[in-house]
Amino acid sequence: MGPLEGLLVADFSRVLAGPYATMLLADMGASVVKVEGPAGDETRTWMPPVRDDVSTYYLGVNRGKRSIALDLRTEDDAALGRELARRADVVIENFKPGGLAKYGLDHASVSAANPRVIYASITGFGSGEGSHVPGYDLMVQAISGLMSLTGDPDGPPYRAGISVFDVMAGNHAVIGILAALRHRDSTGQGQLVEVNLLSSALTGLVNHSSAFAAGGVVPFRMGNAHPSVFPYEPLPTADNDLIVAAANDGQFRRLCEVLELPEVPDDPRFARNADRTRHREELRPILVERLRTRGAVEWFDLLVGAGVPCGPINTIDGGFAMAERFGLDPVVVVGDVPTTRHPIRFSETPAVYRLPPPELDEHGEELRAWLKEDRDGL
Repeated sequence: MGPLEGLLVADFSRVLAGPYATMLLADMGASVVKVEGPAGDETRTWMPPVRDDVSTYYLGVNRGKRSIALDLRTEDDAALGRELARRADVVIENFKPGGLAKYGLDHASVSAANPRVIYASITGFGSGEGSHVPGYDLMVQAISGLMSLTGDPDGPPYRAGISVFDVMAGNHAVIGILAALRHRDSTGQGQLVEVNLLSSALTGLVNHSSAFAAGGVVPFRMGNAHPSVFPYEPLPTADNDLIVAAANDGQFRRLCEVLELPEVPDDPRFARNADRTRHREELRPILVERLRTRGAVEWFDLLVGAGVPCGPINTIDGGFAMAERFGLDPVVVVGDVPTTRHPIRFSETPAVYRLPPPELDEHGEELRAWLKEDRDGL
């Protein structure tokens, strides 16, 4: 059994941040009911790529759930939605702030009927002055400043290759829900947990956020370079680029030993990280000259063997292959759908993979019957 066995999650979210959060909760043993409108979650139509005519985007964040299609604009279906929320331990939604009030599914209404409920709300820009602004990851990448940090120094700003802040907000929602459940265990009291993409973005910018908040410094694009550490970027080898992340003096000394550059760590220009960062343009060609004598994979094995962090720049298939090499077993097949393994390993309560991503309203008949009966458990 997973660590959240026995918890009921009513999932009124769609697209990515909310569904990703509820999938993680399902993996940890919670019973998740995915409530969709008659047309279904938008990501069902976000294709290609597809597997058996189903969007792989949808498949990637919806395993472990039961689906019921409810048209909340009708009183009968809205009443079923309210009954589900009344029974739930956790309600999670990502409607525009106030968007569920007309159905009696806002926090005030749900908590009045269910005082123990943990009600998690995910928005783009909070429930205050930014509540009218739609929340999409790309917008937040732009507004937060992330895009100003991504790309070549002399080129245009770029988005990250994934919806990074949707995923981050989903993780923050899970953290908030688990903390609120711990509080409920102690007090019997539910609460509202609010997560917004912009706040997740600003905390997720970590050292860049701190550079501004604590130092008044506005960071800028440096391509693949790091503002405070060198070497910590791709460097060319005989075939492909290799990420080298010698982030402290000991790692740099070991790097130089493997590269047969024993004199370099004692050079005053390169002795400490601050020196290396200041003199990176002098140090880079020295390292590259040696790295060009072997290929990236060969250097990877030699350097990692010496305790130097590094890695080849893979495509996604290469990332999965390396995870397999390291014994991480990255793929689990749920039903007949291959999905990516839950990221956390528990020694006593391992993740569970009970249900494949559901078809629209796949469990509607079962769930409607359950909601109309006076009985607990699914």
